[in-house]
Amino acid sequence: MTLTEDRSAAAVARQAMIVSQLRTSGVNEPWVLEAMAGVAREDFVPAGMRDAAYIDRAITLDNGRQLAAPVVHGKMLAEAEPTKTDKALLVGDANGYLAALLRPLVGSLEVVDPAAAKDVAKGDYTLLVIDGAVEELPETLTAALAEGGRAVTGLVVRGVPRLATGIKAAGTLALLPLAEIGIPVLPEFAAPKRWSF
Repeated sequence: MTLTEDRSAAAVARQAMIVSQLRTSGVNEPWVLEAMAGVAREDFVPAGMRDAAYIDRAITLDNGRQLAAPVVHGKMLAEAEPTKTDKALLVGDANGYLAALLRPLVGSLEVVDPAAAKDVAKGDYTLLVIDGAVEELPETLTAALAEGGRAVTGLVVRGVPRLATGIKAAGTLALLPLAEIGIPVLPEFAAPKRWSF
């Protein structure tokens, strides 16, 4: 198979992802579909998984992290509603799939690795996106968000990851869980173990 044939097969798979995964899951915003149609997901998975880049489940990456299923990123983008006026902070991989989707949709994008998220300086970000599910959100990320800033993340509620959103008001960011979804859990954001009977 030539590179051209390989790219053509990937384009067909990408279109199938849009029709059979995103649209059937309620992701119908034209700008989200256009963004996801324009980014080659196969470029963000291990070489041995290129043929499976568009499956509807998470893919384990070479670094041990997971690339969430396409519908997760589609729903995250739809909830985030990024605009060119946004100064966005992404907790994830600077060279990853979600960064590639988000970068052209916002005015500026800073990316921090999950392991360094607790060290983020206070800022004035208008949009916070976390590429994964958290049990507990570090105060540093809330402090990095401007008043009225929006957040989109996965949130583990009683052991189940859910898509969650929030708006910072009066210095506080309260996350509202929306729907169960298979977002890979980020171990860096585990809640401290508490005593229980």
